[in-house]
Amino acid sequence: MPTTIDELEAVYGQPPERAMRKEITYLNADYQAFVTASPFVVMSSVGPDGTDCSPKGDAPGFVRILDPRTLAIPDRRGNNRIDNLRNIVTDPRVSLLFLVPGIGETLRVNGRASISLEPDLLASFAVEGKPPRSVIRVDIESVYFHCAKAAIRSGLWDPARHVERAALPSPGAMHQRLSDGSFDGDAYDRVLPEHIKATLY
Repeated sequence: MPTTIDELEAVYGQPPERAMRKEITYLNADYQAFVTASPFVVMSSVGPDGTDCSPKGDAPGFVRILDPRTLAIPDRRGNNRIDNLRNIVTDPRVSLLFLVPGIGETLRVNGRASISLEPDLLASFAVEGKPPRSVIRVDIESVYFHCAKAAIRSGLWDPARHVERAALPSPGAMHQRLSDGSFDGDAYDRVLPEHIKATLY
């Protein structure tokens, strides 16, 4: 079991030069194209109680490029746990992983985040007349694109390998088991599609 960097590098060796050259400190035109096309990003953060990794999604381009070194991400309605936001107020370090449907490559952005409540910025992100509660601003420190190997190995975008929803527990069933049976999972599942539609923004 490797316990030092030297021991780890003895197993893996050194990365090729092109893997190092992919990492830059700003969004060049190619990397901006990925952000603009992405409808889904995973944000990771770290705080006093540990780490968090949360999905964020909306129409492509919902993550706004303010300039080549700054991103703005609307925080849409969710479960109100605000795990990422709690972490950001104590430790600004975040990482983002951008996915684009059908594209194997992914884009990773590392930086430092802050939470904006500036009224004009919130209003500029409104959808259906509903602004987000806050906007997460990310000051970029590094950007890197990952090759398509993980997507290819996983068959992520292959329709033939998509899993039928009925093959996994429903949200209601999971809630019911987590509540030791005191929650009506079937009733929850029946109203969930309309509830999501009504509370999307």
